[in-house]
Amino acid sequence: MIKTVLVVCIGNICRSPMAQGLFKQALPDANVISAGLGALTGKPADAHAIAVMHEIGVDITGHRAQQLSRAMTTRADLILVMDNVQRQDIQHLHPATTGRVFRIGELAGFDVPDPYREARPAFENVLQLIQRGVEAWVPRIQALR
Repeated sequence: MIKTVLVVCIGNICRSPMAQGLFKQALPDANVISAGLGALTGKPADAHAIAVMHEIGVDITGHRAQQLSRAMTTRADLILVMDNVQRQDIQHLHPATTGRVFRIGELAGFDVPDPYREARPAFENVLQLIQRGVEAWVPRIQALR
């Protein structure tokens, strides 16, 4: 049963807040949180991330970056990352997560590149990839709720 979804990237200001916003919209009854492996703790989401999300009707202005913790990984029923390196890092740091960590693009076989410090088109591309990942995961999560 999946009640808590944890989305992870590096800084927790670009990709994971975007994914968190989309999952919260698609799964309003689920607990969806995000964190970073090297979080820029306390920082808001990147301005480009806020802008592209605003354009699709998702508000992430209240987001503040937080560092991934053992407590978060313990609570999460499903942990979604942006690439295999992040999956390996989480499983190395928190071995109990094995079997619960997957790429957001796992089902379609893609990674989500980091748009940090890139121009807006990089964020638009990342949003499209994250949307694809969310659309693939939501029915599976709903089936396990």
